[in-house]
Amino acid sequence: MGDTEQVFVKEAFDTNWVAPLGPNVDGFERDLQEYTGSAHAAALSSGTAALHLSLIMLGVKPGDTVICQSLTFSASANPIAYLGAVPVFIDSEHETWNMCPDALEQAVKDLTSKGKKPKAIIPVHLYGMPARMDEIISIAQHYDIPIVEDAAEALGSSLNGRKCGTFGKLGILSFNGNKIITTSGGGALLSADEALIQKARFLATQARDPAPHYQHSHIGYNYRMSNVLAGIGRGQMQVLPQRIEQRRAIFSFYQELLGGIPGIRFLNEPKGCFSNRWLTTLLIDPQMTGGITREDIRQALEARNIESRPLWKPMHLQPVFEGNPYFGGQVAEKLFEKGLCLPSGSNMTAPEKERIAERMRQIFHLK
Repeated sequence: MGDTEQVFVKEAFDTNWVAPLGPNVDGFERDLQEYTGSAHAAALSSGTAALHLSLIMLGVKPGDTVICQSLTFSASANPIAYLGAVPVFIDSEHETWNMCPDALEQAVKDLTSKGKKPKAIIPVHLYGMPARMDEIISIAQHYDIPIVEDAAEALGSSLNGRKCGTFGKLGILSFNGNKIITTSGGGALLSADEALIQKARFLATQARDPAPHYQHSHIGYNYRMSNVLAGIGRGQMQVLPQRIEQRRAIFSFYQELLGGIPGIRFLNEPKGCFSNRWLTTLLIDPQMTGGITREDIRQALEARNIESRPLWKPMHLQPVFEGNPYFGGQVAEKLFEKGLCLPSGSNMTAPEKERIAERMRQIFHLK
């Protein structure tokens, strides 16, 4: 937390405006628009809710196909299943670890030839690293398929100066407790299309028709953000640049500590990319590290009560999506096999960093 979150939250309590909607919600949406450059924003209860509403507004129905990046958190794919549609998973590419444009085009051609033209494409900016959006957008435009851009991990990241979350027809953000800024729980929907954002707000507020009584012509959802949580978000927006600096400094710390070790490879920024470095991740090649594997490092850290995790397990390998269509090779699988997420919290202290460094020096026999 920064210094001003409590000011906005106190204002909500002092004015007795603690329910969904209110001045903080309006203010938080304006802050998001100003920061990202998006014309319109709707503050919602979660990033998953934003994805769900996006697919509803794009007309996704049972039996439809929706293309989704495989190497991601399950929330990218779950809303497809909510609607009875079929997630079609796409492999990663080596440079950004995100959706492979070649595999994407192969999938679109194959599905379209079978009369199953996808209703949407969901690329993800994994761990804050921008995807290859120019190529993805080119394919989407050629086949006239809308993009729902999952920028849940990428607030503050940009591609050629343009903020992530603003490339698709709809973009989603997350403010869950583990994100670079948090509203405890929450998310947002971004779009240049005002009508879509207005419809999202309508659906997110139980789709209540404008009538003096409770009347509903559409199925709605309780997806709006509360005025209290939006107050936290307004305070968090003021420290977002500082949080990005802190996360990038943590990446530099690890790069300096481990960058010279054979078999250790970091996810570096391609030309034009700026990553918020939400999490610092690396790949471990045991053939070059003297047999030291991802699991060796993870377990050695865990023995000192230092948490690290494998990369996301690809969706096409998850039991819940067993048998779903998949296009690509084994890039995502190899990344999962060799990849590790390191401790990256903005509030890591110097002694905590030194404890990590000491353990890493022991693992790799460094002086």
